[in-house]
Amino acid sequence: MTQQTAAADRPLRRDAERNRRRILESAAEAFAQLGLDVATDEIARRAGVGIGTFYRRFPTKELLIDALFEDRIGKLVELAEECLRAEDPWTGLVSFLEQSTASQVADRGLKELIFSTAHGRTRIAADRERIGPLFIALVERAQRAGQLRPDVAGTDLGLVQVMLTAVADFTRDVAPESWRRFLMLTLDGLRAERAAPSPLPASALDPAQLSDIMDRYRPHSR
Repeated sequence: MTQQTAAADRPLRRDAERNRRRILESAAEAFAQLGLDVATDEIARRAGVGIGTFYRRFPTKELLIDALFEDRIGKLVELAEECLRAEDPWTGLVSFLEQSTASQVADRGLKELIFSTAHGRTRIAADRERIGPLFIALVERAQRAGQLRPDVAGTDLGLVQVMLTAVADFTRDVAPESWRRFLMLTLDGLRAERAAPSPLPASALDPAQLSDIMDRYRPHSR
């Protein structure tokens, strides 16, 4: 390759990398807001690139999902492992529930990836499958310590997270922290024993707020 040819190629490589970053940033925003079913045309539009450029950088949507979410799913695995090392089993369980739910509330795409096998290639799928046993270990550890009701199953708490993210979807435009109130109410019900009700971290909705939410709410189409 001549020096002239190499010099001519460098701007193209810079352009390609810039387009790749724009696609990733736009996809992250679109997936967080709209979920994984957002169209590739919409991602390309947000990135300000043509659909041909999109597919040159990411030949399939699954490759884009893989590039964006492998690290995020891996961080949830690390969080579960960290919470398993907590000195107090109840604190470890609560910390995982709170932090992992907060991540899903902030990113609808991440939530869908955790609870669906429709997306995610081999690397993401492997990390996702690691979360389940770690979550079960957090549950069983709290039960062995006598802190969590013995009749609670790991699948119960998985559905608790689904419930909390649904509350967050319902209230996000009016009272975005409401899900934390319902997390605390649920945790009080999950404790094997408690001396008194826990303080709630968010206020209850007043009738006007509930009416406003009901007026605004539009369920996401599937």
